[in-house]
Amino acid sequence: MISAGDFRNGITIELDNNVYQIVEFQHVKPGKGAAFVRTKLKNIKSGGVVEKTFRPTEKCPQARIDRKDMQYLYSDGDLFYFMDTETYDQIALNTETVADALKFVKENEMCKVCSHNGNVFSVEPPLFVELDITDTEPGFKGDTATGATKPATVETGAVVAVPLFVEQGDKIKIDTRTGEYLSRV
Repeated sequence: MISAGDFRNGITIELDNNVYQIVEFQHVKPGKGAAFVRTKLKNIKSGGVVEKTFRPTEKCPQARIDRKDMQYLYSDGDLFYFMDTETYDQIALNTETVADALKFVKENEMCKVCSHNGNVFSVEPPLFVELDITDTEPGFKGDTATGATKPATVETGAVVAVPLFVEQGDKIKIDTRTGEYLSRV
C-alpha cells in the first residue's frame, strides 16, 4: 500500500479494478480547508488519462509491473513473436498490444515486455537504435538553412526527419521515444 502523500511520477497503482501509472502529481495546500494531491493517471491497458484528487492519507495498493527482456523474432500477419532468451519460451502478441513500439525495431533485437499478473499489456523498445537509411532524396548544395530537414525511410519502414547532409545508405541513431534523428554512426 502506498499513501497519496508518497506519490511520484512513474509509480503504478491499482484503482477501481484497473492499473494506473502516475503521469503527473501535485501536492496542493489551499489557504482554507485540508491539503490534497491532484494527479493525472494513465490507464496502462487502455492508454486513457484521467485526473483524480486524493487526500494525502488515502492509501492505494501498489501494482507490480514485471518488465522482462525478450528478443523480438519476427511478425506474421497481426502477430508479433518474442522469445525469452533464458528459457527460450516464445509468446505471440497482437497488434493492439504492440502498437507503434516496434516502429524502429529490427528482428532479433531485445525489447522489454511489460506485464501485470501475467497479462502482457505493452512492449518497450530500446531507447536508442541504429538503422540504415533505405530511401531519401539527395541534399542539394546551398540548401543549408539552419535546421533544414528532409524525410528519410529507414530499414524498418518508418520515416524520420533527418538533416540535409544525410544520404541513402548512411547508418543513423534514433531516439525511439520521440522518433527523432540523433546522429550519424
